[in-house]
Amino acid sequence: QDPPHSAEDEGSGVRVTPALLKATTGEFSLESILLLRLRGRGIAHLGCLADCSNLEWLDLSGNAIAGLAPLAALRALAVLNLAGNRVASVEPLRGCRSLRQLNLAGNRLRSLRQLRCLQGLRHLESLRLRDPLGNLGNPLCAAPAYRAALAAMLPGLKAIDGQRVAGRGSELFRLCRELDAALDAAPDAAPAEPAEPPQPWVRAGFWEARPARRSAVLEEATRQLGQALRECRELGRRADDSIAQAQRALGRRHAGNFGF
Repeated sequence: QDPPHSAEDEGSGVRVTPALLKATTGEFSLESILLLRLRGRGIAHLGCLADCSNLEWLDLSGNAIAGLAPLAALRALAVLNLAGNRVASVEPLRGCRSLRQLNLAGNRLRSLRQLRCLQGLRHLESLRLRDPLGNLGNPLCAAPAYRAALAAMLPGLKAIDGQRVAGRGSELFRLCRELDAALDAAPDAAPAEPAEPPQPWVRAGFWEARPARRSAVLEEATRQLGQALRECRELGRRADDSIAQAQRALGRRHAGNFGF
């Protein structure tokens, strides 16, 4: 039999009231509330929450809630976060027929028997009892094989504690867990041999700039220009010789016209 929550658990704390719900959501009618976030509000009593008959998404994490009785009336509720509370019995959740995702990490659940009431929830796909990142758990999580037992008890689950157990991706998670276990169990490996130095991808000089190839037309033009320059130099030399000879001849002629 599930242990009932004590009166001490609900002896103090905030109570959910219509005024609180309307101030939080801005709705004038409780039936109009579809999404409700009441995280970390010091809530101990769920009060009139049952009047939110169309509620689909509810976050009550980080409060002081022990009794869940008002939640039994929430037939449309699909997502429920009760992490970080004082829940020791989830029996009222039997009535949440549309529930798909349930977070119970960080509560007081001691046995898987306390979760049998969830077997009738045909749409339940994700159940979290432990959250390592938030350092949240339940006493029943101390059992080493609780996930396997939970998967057998609730075969419709696709994810437990955030890990896929069925459907697409489950095989990958299983292989990852086996690989982690194998690495943990493996003895210390011997130091690896030094790797060979990296080799260049291309041969030396591949990236160096290369002189452009001269075309045959350009080479012929260069040859003809060189020949023309040589001919010009030869003509210039001959002209200089002719001028020198003419100057010498004129010099001798002028010298013969004067007597001493």
